[in-house]
Amino acid sequence: MSDNLFLGELNQVLESANVSFEAWRELVMRLLDYGVLCRNESQIEQELYDRFVRLEIALHDYLALSGIRLQHDPRHEFVRVLPPGADFPGIESDDLPYTGMRSKLGQHEIALALVLRIEYDKALREGQVEDGGSVLVPMESVVMSLKNLLGRDLPEPVVERRRLLRGLKQLRLIDYNSDDEQAEPWLRVRPLIINYVSDSVIDQLLQATPDSVDSVTLDDTEGED
Repeated sequence: MSDNLFLGELNQVLESANVSFEAWRELVMRLLDYGVLCRNESQIEQELYDRFVRLEIALHDYLALSGIRLQHDPRHEFVRVLPPGADFPGIESDDLPYTGMRSKLGQHEIALALVLRIEYDKALREGQVEDGGSVLVPMESVVMSLKNLLGRDLPEPVVERRRLLRGLKQLRLIDYNSDDEQAEPWLRVRPLIINYVSDSVIDQLLQATPDSVDSVTLDDTEGED
């Protein structure tokens, strides 16, 4: 397909959806930069997500040319970017701004994500689910699970702890009350955690010893479109 032919078809799609080329480019860049869109994250992401829904087929086709896949969960209203050859997208934990393309989570991020999946499943069984599929988890429960299951503690310095939480927030796995620097943050765990931490990983964790948790990887499932 020639560039002119592709652009001609794309312009027809954009015209039908009443979306400008600049708005298309903004959406593509946001997806590739962050690696995830959650409609309930902010007004900006709500607008981008709604734009994505109108252009979903064209975006799938366009990004597939580079081997990039998109996973769309319309029930919980989020979109994930899957880089070429990768089972799951990661985000650099040391540098901001974040990018959604090929990188790995650090050991602290992995350990916390594992525990959050367990706490999420527990809340589901108890029926403590908010509209939209999120659950509230007390920080005390997270700390206890990290200690009991993995033999780990959250980073002691407040700055390091908040950097860890900020990384998972950028992945749209959690939200927390970051406005109050003095309060111990509560965590709202989002349903996206299920797609990052699969059932097989949880089984692997429960059979592992604290000393072997570093070998656990987030071999996540493809999820349901």
